[in-house]
Amino acid sequence: MDSTPAAYLRRIRLERAHQELQMSDPRSETVSRIATRWGFLSHSRFTAHYRSVFGVPPSRTLHG
Repeated sequence: MDSTPAAYLRRIRLERAHQELQMSDPRSETVSRIATRWGFLSHSRFTAHYRSVFGVPPSRTLHG
């Protein structure tokens, strides 16, 4: 797979968080809550990983 198990799981969690950010209403949901639900306890690390994979900050995905 050309990836470590931890990196693979992080990618899956990022993809699920991405999907949830796309489907959520920014009036009732926050990036922090979504990140925490997917196991990212550090908002700054989540944002850095998210941006490196998707090219935009998670707030932009949530707010469209």
